[in-house]
Amino acid sequence: MDCSIQEIGSHWWKGVSHSFRNSYGEAFENQRTIGLKSLQETIGHFESAAVAGELISIQFDHWRNPGIFEDAVSFLSENRLPVYIVSNIDTDDVLQAIAFHGIHVDGVITSEDARSYKPRPEIFREALGRFDLSAKDVIHVGDSYMSDVEGAAGAGIQTVWMNRKNRPLPESIFKPDYIVRDFDELFKLILNKG
Repeated sequence: MDCSIQEIGSHWWKGVSHSFRNSYGEAFENQRTIGLKSLQETIGHFESAAVAGELISIQFDHWRNPGIFEDAVSFLSENRLPVYIVSNIDTDDVLQAIAFHGIHVDGVITSEDARSYKPRPEIFREALGRFDLSAKDVIHVGDSYMSDVEGAAGAGIQTVWMNRKNRPLPESIFKPDYIVRDFDELFKLILNKG
């Protein structure tokens, strides 16, 4: 079947997004399962002979050994406030990534813990409850407008949108409390709020 990379990517992303939206509670599936199933469906749709397990292994390796921004490393070493990771990535993959980079965080909550994905409120509520935090005492920092800003704001948590690419502010009922371009700006923001 003749198709472009954009068509393949768009088809795959629609499937993945649909699976994330519908994966919660009893119907929850971890991200590795969703990734593999959606890739298998995409390969079938485009009548390809590709092997999903071989292709998805590249993504799985990336989740365990991701890149990291240098300013994030500096922030984590200089910041004295507690830092918790709230992630849609599977628990073991997040823990492997933390170990790979040798960073310290005070706790991790993943979609597997909450049996839901951001932007659903369950993952944010699970984080607050597990670490005995109040929404008014937390600031959620993230680069995904929908998952991070809308998700955390919907759970009553202050938000910081990490907008490294200077994207325009999306139309949304939720607006970030703060916008920063990088962790250096975040550090200054925290110092000013302190």
